[in-house]
Amino acid sequence: MLDARQLTVELDVENGVVRALDALTLSVERGETFALVGESGCGKSMTALALMRLLPENGLVTGGDLFLRGASSGEDGSGRSGDSLDVLALPEAGMRRVRGGRIGMIFQEPGTSLNPVMTVGRQVVEAIEAHTPLRGGQARARALEWLARVGIPEPERRFDDYPFRMSGGQKQRVMIALALAAEPDFLVADEPTTALDVTIQAQILDLLKSLQAERGMGLLLITHDLAVVSGMAHRVALMYAGQIVEVASAREFFAAPKHPYAQALLRALPSAEGRGRPLMAIAGTVPPLTQRFEGCRFAPRCALALASCATSLPALHDLGAGRSVRCVLHLPGADVAAAVPLPEPASPRAAAAPTEAPLLLQVQALSVHFPLQKTFLARGPREFRAVSGVSFELRAGRTLALVGESGCGKTTTGKALVQLLRGSARTEGQALLYGAAGTDQPPRDLFKLQGEALRAARREVQIVFQDPFASLDPRMGVREILDEGLAALRPELSAAERHARLARLVDQVGLRRDALDRYPHEFSGGQRQRIAIARALAVEPRLIVCDEPTSALDVSVQAQILNLLRDLQSELGVSYLFITHNIGVVEVMADDVVVMQGGVVVEQGAASAVLGAPREPYTRQLLAAVPRVTRPR
Repeated sequence: MLDARQLTVELDVENGVVRALDALTLSVERGETFALVGESGCGKSMTALALMRLLPENGLVTGGDLFLRGASSGEDGSGRSGDSLDVLALPEAGMRRVRGGRIGMIFQEPGTSLNPVMTVGRQVVEAIEAHTPLRGGQARARALEWLARVGIPEPERRFDDYPFRMSGGQKQRVMIALALAAEPDFLVADEPTTALDVTIQAQILDLLKSLQAERGMGLLLITHDLAVVSGMAHRVALMYAGQIVEVASAREFFAAPKHPYAQALLRALPSAEGRGRPLMAIAGTVPPLTQRFEGCRFAPRCALALASCATSLPALHDLGAGRSVRCVLHLPGADVAAAVPLPEPASPRAAAAPTEAPLLLQVQALSVHFPLQKTFLARGPREFRAVSGVSFELRAGRTLALVGESGCGKTTTGKALVQLLRGSARTEGQALLYGAAGTDQPPRDLFKLQGEALRAARREVQIVFQDPFASLDPRMGVREILDEGLAALRPELSAAERHARLARLVDQVGLRRDALDRYPHEFSGGQRQRIAIARALAVEPRLIVCDEPTSALDVSVQAQILNLLRDLQSELGVSYLFITHNIGVVEVMADDVVVMQGGVVVEQGAASAVLGAPREPYTRQLLAAVPRVTRPR
């Protein structure tokens, strides 16, 4: 259905030409799910943009071919004949008919992909009217049907909402409805379930499977979630630094990965078995693509590298039966014995802080009310209660995970604690922040602090937001972004001390030093999340509210970040309120768990008890929906 041959994409940037895709070749059959996986910055999203001809202004396809099968060869891209459509030769007017009608796309960041000045319902209707014969009431009915199918609660009421009134997961569902509403033949899904909780993720994946069965839809699934790939994909291609390094059936890929990079990725997956041990992170980062490569691009990070890997540029070697790998270890006559085996997992970490550790945060009967727009029939004050009577405790040096479906109040709880809802919501209850051990400082109610007292509390309580793009000022360079918080909240540090700390921070979160001199738009979604984490860590807080801090990260970088957070917890005694829908991360990170549903707490306790023997039906349902990587025997 889709056939890309030797596709090469270059970006003209200030410090040279970036070859974002280097002779990429892939094909997706009708009704097939083809997964494209790899680290942030390896070229996955650039592949999606190239296929849709949505490259940035400084991007250009400099080589290769791209064909869409089963379309007419006419300029408008219409029809259902057996001819091939040369996508790169289409004029923009013809491409607009293909884009959305024949090829749909789910973008990685719904917060920046949805129009902020249009209601979500109108945006879905717009796509339907552009690519189907439906108009007016019929188009609206189809839009409501799709909003319901992707799990938007009360679609009739939410139809007229603007994107800012929805949670990150709900915006992602709207983006999926928008992409599928015209029922395209082929779908490019760039991290389609990143912002979704496990129950809605399972619902969306089942929906995609049913559409494939009904319509023979081809699906290019771009994701860093290997558990989703394991359950969805027929074939897998692994990318690294703009190249595909391994292609195999999903069964073969997970049973016996060939490339050292694939082996390391699978070993980096978080799981309950790895609790108490460092995750197997891959050292270093994806190399800059402005350089000229003479050897294997993965060699500097490879535990199995040979001397020849630094000078020999391997081709994608065909192993037969539809499997190929780009590695000298799998060439005929390769000296495999000279390779060093992958390292074994390190010894267990020190145990978490005991349950009798000093109390750090005590939340009592927290309720958050948002005002609703007045109507002619309801003139009195109207409110929506997003959080109702939530209570929990967090002790020093421990991690409390807040889990539940999208829209259940997790993020609202976190934002309320760091005082980001003042003026937009009414808050009830208490959030007592206790002083550091060994001090006689009385507990402070975060909801009552003002002026300098609030500023002092902000040094102790920081937050990592769910959407890294929306939380970083696009007009500021990374150095300014990181330095701004330090200068405001740690004025005792000199400029030289702040700059030294910034250099250490980018190293800690797995970015190159030259990242300090770049802007947020120059990074991938995962790299932007690392910048956001560095900003929160900069002032050395006692408590960090982590709102989905690893949702945009691939498994190798996720392992680096989780190891970093655990190391900081061991060294500094920092505590985490970890808001996440990734149960694998909860299994590795959390000491205690609070499960929320509809704004209330339905179950809480030690992580081992809640995850191992849940008492509430909702908790059991949540855990049953968690995708797992299955490795065939």
